[in-house]
Amino acid sequence: MTKFNLLRLLLLGAGLGWGLTIVGAFLPWDWATEHLEKFGGSGEIPNDVMLNYWMRMASGAFGIVGAFFLLAAWKPFFYKNIIPVLAYGSLLEGAILLFYGLKFELPLFPFGPDVAIALIPGIGILLLRGELNSHMP
Repeated sequence: MTKFNLLRLLLLGAGLGWGLTIVGAFLPWDWATEHLEKFGGSGEIPNDVMLNYWMRMASGAFGIVGAFFLLAAWKPFFYKNIIPVLAYGSLLEGAILLFYGLKFELPLFPFGPDVAIALIPGIGILLLRGELNSHMP
């Protein structure tokens, strides 16, 4: 696998990791909270309209970020100017998740995979972004 293809794979992986959260914007509240509790919730999540709203807001926002990663994976030369921005944003989110996961002493699951989904592609994309200059179409 070439470094350029690895870059595209990292963009695709980040796009799927971030983008799949869009599903949360459309799930019924009861189903969503049942599964959030399985992913490490420390008790029953109340049926609060603001929590419901914030879940949809976060799901939508993360889904939009995922869409940008997917666009960059699809046409990396066209979107090459946003690729570093996406990578730095992913690193910042990973650092935020890592900080609060450790601060709140969360178990490795679920916060570990979230941190990995943000940090691994972010670091890899930054290391490989120069491949866009050496593989100009």
